Amino acid sequence: MGELLTIRPSDPDSLLFHTPNLDLVALQAEAWGKVHRSVRVDREGAAAETEALRTALGRGRGWVVAGAIASSYQWSRLHRICYELGRPLFTPLWGKSARTVVDAEVGAGLDIRLVHLAAEPLGPELLGGRLDAALVARLEELARTVRPVHVAGEGGEYESLVVDAPFFDRPIVLDEVERFSQGGAHGLAVRRAHLGPRRAPPSG
Repeated sequence: MGELLTIRPSDPDSLLFHTPNLDLVALQAEAWGKVHRSVRVDREGAAAETEALRTALGRGRGWVVAGAIASSYQWSRLHRICYELGRPLFTPLWGKSARTVVDAEVGAGLDIRLVHLAAEPLGPELLGGRLDAALVARLEELARTVRPVHVAGEGGEYESLVVDAPFFDRPIVLDEVERFSQGGAHGLAVRRAHLGPRRAPPSG
């Protein structure tokens, strides 16, 4: 079946882990038919986060799959921990161009929404926007004409949330969201959400 592992850092600006809207991972796992396990990091700092990751991965078995694209900070720690634990690591996006990654995500039919923006060209009007061909073109235009940004958000320029995918049996419906701005960053916090009606399985 597979397991989705969430590490919940104490530091909202963690360099190692994703932080916005982590409560939604439980709904993603349910829609995907996966087991979900959540592990909280009780202290801030790189050492505490690395140790929490080591402990969490040490309690599982088999392959570890991660979505790192270009962050050597993330990849090197994952690689070292998996090697020490004897667990194989699969990072299918590693080293691929940002455009290759986002084109594959869009082409696969993922419904990805921007939920946190932390780069100068990205204004609050983009919050909640779906990552589609038009938005990718907009991000590339901003990167070219205003300030360089990683179009896949790998540098922390934006964080995203998958609310539907072809492998989900139900979409995630956002019932209540709160928009906020702080220190030049803009965010969309999901306060309430639920799974929509089940889709019929594909015929044939």
